[in-house]
Amino acid sequence: MALNVAQKLIKSHLKSGKMEPGAEISLDIDQTLTQDATGTMVMLELEAMGLDYAKTEASAQYVDHNLIQVDNKNPDDHLFLESAAQRFGLYYSRPGNGVSHPVHMQRLAVPGKTLLGSDSHTCANGCMGMLAMGAGGIDVAMAITGEPFYIKMPEVMGVKLTGDLPDWVSAKDVILEMLRRYDVKGGVGKIIEYYGPGLDNLSAMDRHVIANMGAELGATATVFPSDNEVKRFLAQQDRQDDWVELVADNDATYDSYDEINLSELVPLIAKPSSPGNVVPVSDIAGTPIYQSYIGSSANPGYRDFAVVAEIVKGRRIADGMSFDINPTSRQMLTNLVKEFHIASLLQAGARLHQAGCNGCIGMGQAPASGRNSLRTTPRNFPGRSGTSEDSVFLCGPETAAVSALTGEITDPRTMDFAYPKVGEPSDPNVEDLLDRPLPPEQAKEVDLVKGSNIVSIPEMGDLPDKLEVPVLLKVGDNISTDEILAGGARVLPYRSNLPEISNFTFEAVDSTYVNRGIESKNAGGHAIVGGYNYGQGSSREHAALAPRYLGLRVAIVKDYARIHWQNLINFGILPLKFTNDEDYDKLAQGEILNFSNLRQQFMEGDKLTATLADKGEEITVEHNLTPRQKDIILHGGLINWIKEKQL
Repeated sequence: MALNVAQKLIKSHLKSGKMEPGAEISLDIDQTLTQDATGTMVMLELEAMGLDYAKTEASAQYVDHNLIQVDNKNPDDHLFLESAAQRFGLYYSRPGNGVSHPVHMQRLAVPGKTLLGSDSHTCANGCMGMLAMGAGGIDVAMAITGEPFYIKMPEVMGVKLTGDLPDWVSAKDVILEMLRRYDVKGGVGKIIEYYGPGLDNLSAMDRHVIANMGAELGATATVFPSDNEVKRFLAQQDRQDDWVELVADNDATYDSYDEINLSELVPLIAKPSSPGNVVPVSDIAGTPIYQSYIGSSANPGYRDFAVVAEIVKGRRIADGMSFDINPTSRQMLTNLVKEFHIASLLQAGARLHQAGCNGCIGMGQAPASGRNSLRTTPRNFPGRSGTSEDSVFLCGPETAAVSALTGEITDPRTMDFAYPKVGEPSDPNVEDLLDRPLPPEQAKEVDLVKGSNIVSIPEMGDLPDKLEVPVLLKVGDNISTDEILAGGARVLPYRSNLPEISNFTFEAVDSTYVNRGIESKNAGGHAIVGGYNYGQGSSREHAALAPRYLGLRVAIVKDYARIHWQNLINFGILPLKFTNDEDYDKLAQGEILNFSNLRQQFMEGDKLTATLADKGEEITVEHNLTPRQKDIILHGGLINWIKEKQL
């Protein structure tokens, strides 16, 4: 049977299950990626599981999120992560090396392999002909120990690309066009595979931009073929021996189809406060801005910065403008320096920051209150920038650059100068600054370095047979993990201290939730009710772990984002869906839900009955969990399940 690229990747790594959309499958994982905001918990989980040495072909721990060192918390955790990488046989990327996704692409990505990362934008490495997926940290910990990764077999959506990008339009506009068409849940349950003659006009880094924001579509993964362009990129990185060709068979088919003519694209922009709120830049031209921000994993390539430097070269940014340059890897930064692009940016009035995630995750560069921020980042969820009442627009580097010059959102096609053509560096610098894994015998001698801010995960009980829980919080559609538990400089330094980080749970939604959660925890726990696409966005498992710590036992929503749904299961939270969406309106905050004979009901079928104590009514809810997932829930989460399995 003819296969597309995604099917070839899955077939070659299939451990169990059938390749039928919706069926549970398990996959062997070749590589893993962890970053510091999620990696500290992963390392604690590996310690709890008693891992001797990583079983993967390559696992890497990056420090790219928590780079601001205002006290001991972040640097202490950096030392812990370095010692954990040494102890468990991982590559280690030091602070300042850059964002995990482009650095992994440069140094470790291999066509034909699987990559699982505790960061939702791990899918960026699908640009290299990999099956790259984001997951919760404990799923990544399991992969490091050699366990397979379980998902529901996705549909494969084929997107044919034709034509060539016009001047002033770049790869960012391709993915913004996909978001304009499908919004933030249009890719749920799908792998998006790009193919067609238009690929010949997209560089490997252009493809990275498109693959990265597949996460914003809710897709399981984004896949590109491994073709001559990937071969060229690996040769540029002195890694040509890692290249293998991986392309779709000539008569391969897809579960669904779409087509984008690159030649017809225009500059696009996502308005606040959703990546799916996309319109042409020309529709909102003239909107004043305070900040123009260049960088992040969604625009990490040399070209993305070099074209901005050429646009502003010999010019000055508008008065009152904060023009922030956020380099994404040390290698890319040194190439920009060698080609004098950094000088052009600084002379135009730019502010240069260290290589890392930085403002994308609210780690610095927060905008002023009441002002508009224009960014090339992947997300503009409310408050993600670090400013609670923010107004963030997402665009490509060309739009961000010309808008910095004018002080307002500007369609770059209206400028009175020619579009600058930017090529590759004349003498590209290749830096391999990853610390190599220690040999197993040497690794055994390493002690973990734990600062005072690292607290072990508390034990959590199994699923009781009877639950009587109040609806402590009711939320609407598209609630993101940033809204459940924010990132940023205030919050993420407590990423390895569950009692402390829990104090920030749902703070942007309901500031009383934490105290009410603690009270409910002592009385048996509580429930949360939500709408569609609950838990979209970041893969951070703290968004499940912190509510669980505060007593969350049941979530009932219309549907879930994939990664957060699995994270709820991993920590013993019962993830239920309304059988009838109209029942959402019956559940007000404060309503008491009763579940009786719960364990037996749970194991015997997909539906449960919940009694509304105040109304005396019953509603039907469902879960659609596999036997393995049910067993994990019964045990109170994956950690308890693993412990019993080991015993």
